[in-house]
Amino acid sequence: MARRRNVSRARALGSALPAGVVERWDDSRVDGRHFISVFDDAVARRGERPALRHRVDGTWRDVSWRELGEAVRAAARGLVAAGVGEGDRVGILSPNRPEWTVADLAIQRARGVSVPIHATSAASQAAWILRDAGAKLVFAGGREGWEKVRSVQGEMPALERVVVFDDAVARSAPGTVALADFLVRDDAPTATDLDAEVASRLARASGDDLLTLIYTSGTTGEPKGVMLTHANFTATAPLHDRRLPPLGEGDVSLCFLPLSHVFERAWTYYVLYRGVVNAYCEDPANVVECLAEVRPTAMCSVPRLYEKIHAKVHHRLESAGAAKRRLFRWALRTGAEAAALRREESPLPPSLRLRHAIADRLVLRKVRAIVGGRIRLMPCAGAAISREIEEFFHAAGIFLCQGYGLTETTATVSCHETSRFRPGTVGRPLEGVEVRIAGDGEILVRGDTVMKGYYGRPRETAEVFRDGWFRTGDAGRLRDDGLLEVRERIKDLFKTSGGKYVAPQLVESTVGADLYVEQVTVFGDDRRFVTALVVPAFEALEEWARAEGVPFSSREELIARPEVLAFYRRRIDERSERLAPHERIARFTLLPQALTVEGGEVTPTLKVRRRAAAERFRAEIEAMYREEAPR
Repeated sequence: MARRRNVSRARALGSALPAGVVERWDDSRVDGRHFISVFDDAVARRGERPALRHRVDGTWRDVSWRELGEAVRAAARGLVAAGVGEGDRVGILSPNRPEWTVADLAIQRARGVSVPIHATSAASQAAWILRDAGAKLVFAGGREGWEKVRSVQGEMPALERVVVFDDAVARSAPGTVALADFLVRDDAPTATDLDAEVASRLARASGDDLLTLIYTSGTTGEPKGVMLTHANFTATAPLHDRRLPPLGEGDVSLCFLPLSHVFERAWTYYVLYRGVVNAYCEDPANVVECLAEVRPTAMCSVPRLYEKIHAKVHHRLESAGAAKRRLFRWALRTGAEAAALRREESPLPPSLRLRHAIADRLVLRKVRAIVGGRIRLMPCAGAAISREIEEFFHAAGIFLCQGYGLTETTATVSCHETSRFRPGTVGRPLEGVEVRIAGDGEILVRGDTVMKGYYGRPRETAEVFRDGWFRTGDAGRLRDDGLLEVRERIKDLFKTSGGKYVAPQLVESTVGADLYVEQVTVFGDDRRFVTALVVPAFEALEEWARAEGVPFSSREELIARPEVLAFYRRRIDERSERLAPHERIARFTLLPQALTVEGGEVTPTLKVRRRAAAERFRAEIEAMYREEAPR
């Protein structure tokens, strides 16, 4: 299925077209269609050009459009042969890899409904989703995925078959079949009859077909299956065409957010539609390494990656000499000045053009090198990002395209335009997506990208619609210039006992931008003041402690040192100066370990489950409120 390719020695993009040279499609060729018809057109047109890229034994290899199309057809035959009918639900439990996309497209081709599950989900969570969806078959990515399914298989009466992507795992996993054996190739005796059945199904297909059930990770309560149709996804394509910089076959996107999340899923469909090479990073922990090797021109991410890159740059700066620090700050100011003019589509004065060229050569291009050196577009969504970090990337010459969306809206509701955007906002709603603000400040959305409803939950579906408008649960404001500001999840807003409202994400993004902070989670509902659980960025903290002569033999000992507590008190106070007095963190507790997906305190997209964190660290939180109230 794959051709060997060493990207480090290959031509920059492995494509016949330079970055920015794109096909222009008429909207009617995409909007509202069944996605497989869009995909089949792309396969026929692009043939041997690269579609996907992945690493095998340390070497990056390409998968051509022809090879991808053959694999999808073979897997669709396998699904039909296995008894998967039209509308049947099929699970995918795997990290990102090309087989994930093959399985997803094959399910669509067989007119089934995919049910993605986060690879980091606990076995009990996977079982709950597969049982709720009534999944008939599940694709498992490897041993870990198979072990999760095996441990709870008895709890899923509808599940008939498990297909494992890895041959070696399947050989030692009773009751499974390897993907290689599941595929029905073109030369198989049954291929013709199976193709006829698939063709018959696709003749009945339409954009109104259900494409997927995406179970919301949710920061509260049990997950709900969001029903998204083919038309929901294909409607987004022309909307993004009209908003984003042009992307095409000369571009490479790094796929590292979970494909089980709507953001990466919708972005991957857009990438396939545009002919961009999609490179798969299977382990998000290796994203920096993948960035250096793949050198993408575009990728989407949540704020946490950008926060880490920002912290990494400033951590290096801390140990640099005074002259280098001054040079860096000058270069960043120069970059910000140039970015502000370009944002307004104004020419750079000759003096600024010269200064910017020097700043770029000495500093800014080195910042871009951290993300591969070629990034033109970095969509960002999923959580609040601090204005400081957003402006840092723009100054470095990277278009960090801040946006807003939900699973229920097929990802993007609004995002920055390439010019005249404003940091601190999430841009203008996409053309064709209507947004209004309810009397209580809630953001309401209407349009072709809004979900069909929650699977098997008519009451919950009715609760989130008001006169045809979807109630997002987010508080926001539409400015006079049409730009949208998102303030907070309404359920996350809390009020102190003094009657003051606090938006926790604002506090967390403000303090979390500090290079010595890995995670911060704030509390204070009906309390006298705001408190926080803070996970230090231990690499930076330990380096600081050694430089300052602070002795420690473990993380636990380090965070208990009075010098460290005083250090964090100062940094939190400095960061909090831009917050209102009642929003500032009065007490904090340093934690020796990060909040994790596995522990249930954060979602797979790294959003904090505040209720779960409060439950786990109840004793630590209560201890902060037993102390005398700060003056």
